[in-house]
Amino acid sequence: MSYRVGIDISGGDYAPLEPLKGAIWAQEEIDDKVVLIGDKKEIGQTLEKLKDKDKIKIRIEDLEIVDAPEKIEMDDLAAMSIRKKRNSSIVVGIDLLKKGKIDAFVSCGNTGAVVSASTLMLRLIEGVERPGISVFVPTAKNVSLLIDVGANVNPKPLHLLQYGIMASLYYSLVLNKREVTVGLLNIGEEETKGPDFVRTVHKLFSSAPINFIGNLEAKDIFTGKCDCIICDGFVGNIALKLSEGLVEVVGKFLTDAIKNDPLSKLGLIFIRRSIRKFKSLVDYAEYGGAPLLGVNGVVIIGHGRSNSKAVKNAIKVAIKELNRDVIGEIRGRLKEIYENNSIKELISSATQ
Repeated sequence: MSYRVGIDISGGDYAPLEPLKGAIWAQEEIDDKVVLIGDKKEIGQTLEKLKDKDKIKIRIEDLEIVDAPEKIEMDDLAAMSIRKKRNSSIVVGIDLLKKGKIDAFVSCGNTGAVVSASTLMLRLIEGVERPGISVFVPTAKNVSLLIDVGANVNPKPLHLLQYGIMASLYYSLVLNKREVTVGLLNIGEEETKGPDFVRTVHKLFSSAPINFIGNLEAKDIFTGKCDCIICDGFVGNIALKLSEGLVEVVGKFLTDAIKNDPLSKLGLIFIRRSIRKFKSLVDYAEYGGAPLLGVNGVVIIGHGRSNSKAVKNAIKVAIKELNRDVIGEIRGRLKEIYENNSIKELISSATQ
């Protein structure tokens, strides 16, 4: 089956150039259709520049473009911007998804606006009260799924319970793993650690239909100790940004150390391949985008600093979700779980 994936050409720090290059790159590698959503005039001008610089042969007539001349800037207020800028690439893209004119939407633009538009226009899967942004992070063993990393910075315990269930299902579907482990990010492994909110979540997880292994400390994020790591959006976003910054600084330290040591420069000849492999493991561009779990549609949120490679891979993430019918599977399994009397009692206790 062939799918249609909409890509926000106006979103991101390097728009429209990098999203357009990523979309063209993806279209050359996949059988599915990429639909460009953005300012048509600007897309045409950018395409001409790409033809001159990168020798791209695609003509604007060969591309499917949905004109969305307005832009939601990265510092625009989310709720206000989606109401005032109805012709923006984000609002138009989510509307196309809602109407079934595209099968998935990818954006590297204003995260708050994408979350707000998706929640209001697509609505949430039955049994989910708040959506969560999930990202795959590399670990010493394989990859772990971290949720939430910014969609919900002031959640209720019930929201994290739903994240735990959705993350477990998502990991199982995408990575074909049956026994998926779930951990709660905290300041210590003991169940008595952390604020009241986190201790309440721990109690819920202990009784929930998930393979809960207890609390995790921040140092465990990259060890591969568990498959799914659950936290609120405030903590998750800080953890993610701290990790990204650390990787960049470590890379700079390593480069400077090699440049300042003649023997290290000589040794670089032998370890260059290993360094490239290390960079690919920690490069967010390799993982593409972050699925917004909980909404009624495949929405992938890319990093604001995404380059063309990250955009291309984000489009592939969307196609992978569509091929596995992730939304339908999560919807069906959540319904089964919530029909269980014990989970009904658990949810009831969480909402009191």
